[in-house]
Amino acid sequence: MADRDKILRYFKASGDEELAARLVDLAEAARKTARYKVSEFLDPHGRNVAEIVAANFEGIRLESDGGFANAERSRIAFVAEDFYSTPDFGLVCYLASWDKRYYTLGHRDILGAFMGMGCEREIMGDIVLVPEGAQFVADKSFANYIESNLCQIGAAHVSLQQIGREELKEKEEKVKIISATVAALRLDAVAAAGYGISRSRMAEEIKSQNVKLNWKEAKSASQTVAEGDVMSFRGRGRVELSEIRGTTKKGRCAITLKRYI
Repeated sequence: MADRDKILRYFKASGDEELAARLVDLAEAARKTARYKVSEFLDPHGRNVAEIVAANFEGIRLESDGGFANAERSRIAFVAEDFYSTPDFGLVCYLASWDKRYYTLGHRDILGAFMGMGCEREIMGDIVLVPEGAQFVADKSFANYIESNLCQIGAAHVSLQQIGREELKEKEEKVKIISATVAALRLDAVAAAGYGISRSRMAEEIKSQNVKLNWKEAKSASQTVAEGDVMSFRGRGRVELSEIRGTTKKGRCAITLKRYI
């Protein structure tokens, strides 16, 4: 029997108590019904929280599906171990297209239009730009609302059509390798090197809550960044601290970063 209070206390310090509570509710419901319960779309940090929650429940396993083969955001199913069928993750897949002769739209434009309709981020999965426009995955229960309202992005008229998941294309990411030295492995210093801006500006962006560390809102500019950590800067993509190479003769930290464009 999982100790709900103990689980929530564990996540309280990190600020994940609310998410953990929703996931605990799903795990308890899956065990009670001997079936499965599906979460909202979660980022990699959210999936880590789900894994910890599931580990505290005997007889519960996790399955996930984000539509795309290499999905970053996916829905998680808490599945009772004696449920032998396949969970329905309730996904719907779309292709949004527009006249590219006159309009250039990106990930940020599409997400902004989606949330401008009053939709929560948690009901939408990944967005992948393709030659025809953009593909994305969403919660099927919102299909009618999405299809009735997502007809324009900025000034561009958008044609929206459902597609089969077999038509979803794998997300291609360009990676830029950056070699740099920093005075210390602080978030503001490492992120500034990765995004090519000043440390003082990055500190302001962190203060303005525009920066995340490992998919969580950054707490302060002085947070320590470790090898393998991922930083994201609103509208500027992701940067990973892929290697800490050592210390230079001047006492600075030599690092290698991967910037995903």
